[in-house]
Amino acid sequence: MEQAVTILKQISGFLWGWPALILIAGTGIYLTLILRFLPLRQLGFGFKQMFGPQVGVGTIGAGAALATSLSATIGTGNIVGVATAIHSGGPGALVWMWLIALVGMATKYAEAVLAVQYREKDAAGQYVGGPMYYIQNGLGRNWRWLAIAFAVFGMLAGFGIGNSVQANSVAHGLQDSFGLPAWVTGVTLAVLVGLVVLGGMKRIATVATYIVPFMALAYLLAGLVVLVDHADALPAALALCFESAFTGTAAAGGFAGALVKEAIRFGIARGIFSNEAGLGSAPIAHASANTDHPARQGSIAMLGTFIDTIIVCSITGLAIIASGAWTSGAEGAPLSALAFSSTFGDFGNVIVAGGLAIFAFTTLLGWSLYSERCTQFLFGDRAVLPFRVIWVLAVPFGAVVSLNLVWALADIMNILMAIPNLIALLLLSPVVVRLSREFFDGRHPE
Repeated sequence: MEQAVTILKQISGFLWGWPALILIAGTGIYLTLILRFLPLRQLGFGFKQMFGPQVGVGTIGAGAALATSLSATIGTGNIVGVATAIHSGGPGALVWMWLIALVGMATKYAEAVLAVQYREKDAAGQYVGGPMYYIQNGLGRNWRWLAIAFAVFGMLAGFGIGNSVQANSVAHGLQDSFGLPAWVTGVTLAVLVGLVVLGGMKRIATVATYIVPFMALAYLLAGLVVLVDHADALPAALALCFESAFTGTAAAGGFAGALVKEAIRFGIARGIFSNEAGLGSAPIAHASANTDHPARQGSIAMLGTFIDTIIVCSITGLAIIASGAWTSGAEGAPLSALAFSSTFGDFGNVIVAGGLAIFAFTTLLGWSLYSERCTQFLFGDRAVLPFRVIWVLAVPFGAVVSLNLVWALADIMNILMAIPNLIALLLLSPVVVRLSREFFDGRHPE
């Protein structure tokens, strides 16, 4: 098993090397420039649309589509991923997470625009879409092989990033904090997930709409209390982030030190893991939204990256740095728990473990939809119910397998599904620009 993990880590390290990170970041920068910084200029418009009246046609509400997307993106990456980035890349990694998120907003916007533009209806009359559909319908039948490649990688990635990683992280988090056996957590999660997933997309969207805002707000409030408690250290923490982002971080306490390239690599990689911009996952949810124009839904979709990274990840990262926990040598969830415990004492472990459990649960729901849509594209509507059953049964397995094995597999599947999507985004970028100008320049977007 150890040898297999070592091999998988080597493969993951190669796939997540500089070429892949440059491709992801480069795509975001390119889209940001050709859209003339539209996501930043229209950020207020996006928030207004999220709370505005429903317009157009679709399967679920526009806000529900965002909630479903956020249910998948706000997950272990916001607690474990941020801590891992800072542990490996130093405080400067947080700055690179911010930067990749700012250009990632354009990527997420473009994904949703294309998803709505090229969506279809399935046999049940529900709108379905995502990269596999905009590759096939936007680039033509000659590119169907690329659509199939995305669907295969997306289907498999779901069982990694969306299922096993989530179940494993929460199981080990509860085991470390409360001594709860991993198999108990796995079985409990499977039952709860089954009650929602077996009901299909509308039930997932309904649950996400109620749970996601509550969980995000509760975690943010707890994080803000930590930041207020360490307010005197906050200016120095921010200065350290920006300084080490471009000069590296010297060894401090239990922290071994990090070079600039490590800050960049881990900041970008964990930022993408958290907000999923470029992976092609979120547009699968946004394709089903009620909307009258692709650009309107795109303006809502880009909020997912902003909320996930600029807001939620920042709270975790700044709490870790301002509290001084980052020098402890701890990593992953224990590092985040140490930061919260600096203010809340032993209750800090409860906050992080509880947040991890809820975040993981909603991510299991959101990613079940993504992986299901990929399976449906490959094998047809008859594969939907068997997939849902397999998804639920996979939860307890993921809770008890090796953590290193799970993360290595998840990282590999993530980048493999991102590559076909990024190729499609670059080739279809003129369509995104045309639709954006049609909506924002051609008529009043109210």
